[in-house]
Amino acid sequence: MGMSLATPATNITRTLAEYAVSTSAGALPSEVRERGRLILMDELACAAFGQTREPGRLAAAFAASVGGAGPCRILGTRLRVTAPYAALANGTAGHADEVDGAHVVGGHPGATIVHAVTAVAGWRRTSGADLLNAVVLGYEIGNRAVRASGGAFGLKSRRHLHADFLHAVGAAAAACRLLRLAPECYVHAMALATFQANGLSALFGERRHISKSFCNGQFAFAGVSAALMAETGLEASDDVFGAEHGLVEAWGLENAPELLTNGLGDTHEVMGANFKFMNAGYPIHAAVQAAMTLVTEHDIDPSQIEAVAVGMPTHALRVVDNRAMHNICLQDMLAAALVQRGLRLREDPFPQILTNSAFHDMRSRIVLSPDAVLDRDQPNGRGARVDLHLRDGEHLSCRVDRPKGHCTGPAVGWDDLVAKWTEGLPSLDVHRLAAQCHDIEAVEDVDELLRTFDEA
Repeated sequence: MGMSLATPATNITRTLAEYAVSTSAGALPSEVRERGRLILMDELACAAFGQTREPGRLAAAFAASVGGAGPCRILGTRLRVTAPYAALANGTAGHADEVDGAHVVGGHPGATIVHAVTAVAGWRRTSGADLLNAVVLGYEIGNRAVRASGGAFGLKSRRHLHADFLHAVGAAAAACRLLRLAPECYVHAMALATFQANGLSALFGERRHISKSFCNGQFAFAGVSAALMAETGLEASDDVFGAEHGLVEAWGLENAPELLTNGLGDTHEVMGANFKFMNAGYPIHAAVQAAMTLVTEHDIDPSQIEAVAVGMPTHALRVVDNRAMHNICLQDMLAAALVQRGLRLREDPFPQILTNSAFHDMRSRIVLSPDAVLDRDQPNGRGARVDLHLRDGEHLSCRVDRPKGHCTGPAVGWDDLVAKWTEGLPSLDVHRLAAQCHDIEAVEDVDELLRTFDEA
């Protein structure tokens, strides 16, 4: 049974802390453990993959130059740094090319939470079962905080904030669980994390996806640092969620206390995790999938396409409409997919494709607009409708409500992730990584899992 609802007089942060202390992998339902294992494999691979992209390389260089030598791996490199800086480098690399998992309440919890807890687990040589529990716990608290604040779209529209910063709070609690701290340390760590994490949505206006990647690494750094500060004895607010001027008062919905505490132990936020199979912002996936379904089924050559009309829910459209960053710009990614007949993880089309006149011609033919039906059916969803108008007068249409990897669609399994990362990381022993993550509860020392990346 889950924990009871926090009343107005209850210390919300303490309620979350006491729940966190009580958690263990063995107490989790089987489907929750399985989702956590899959997330662990995917996010670790994302960080190694991110070292092939500029944000990952920059973050690794920064962490190595200022973080000092330490025992923790920057995945995909030979570098070893202290735990907070490993979390920073791996969290940044994990989101470096938009191939890491998303979540139905919005944002990218894995890039922050998985790399925060893996850094601590690798350093303290914890068991795989404890690591798995920490992943699930971090998702639980981080995503509840986002949900209680109105979700990613709500935080952006109401407060101009990038919701991922709240995953630093979940990362802090999960790191505390690995460090086996007392409940009051969790309380202080969650508050201390807020001192180090914030994210104005202005970051979406940058050109090169550098700070958008770095923010997830910074939030992972904040979570690890906060837990270590609390372990050292630093104190902070006794109820950063429920206090005057706390998280609930600053950003929360009217029913935020209930959203934070109802069903703890009964519902699990990892079940809302989505997996990605292309390197693009998640609202783009359904449109690309719909367009490529039409191209494949009807054997359409790009030269046959006269116009492309894309309809999306308004909230999702605002995230990806004509952005400066190529991989969160629907027009750029869809045009590239149509010209290249698909997107492939290891073949970033930008900037090379910018010299291709066919790309610019295709991009000029794409019109993106809100879709009233999708706004009605899934106002916070990630679906899309694509209409292709061909030069011979034929009109083809495809609607995708849930792109491949969505948590409410066909289940993602080990074969799916093995195929994804066999393509994306050909130098990595992907089958070994999958086997270790599949049997993570049998791993006595997380270092055994992380050594897989030393040989890539």
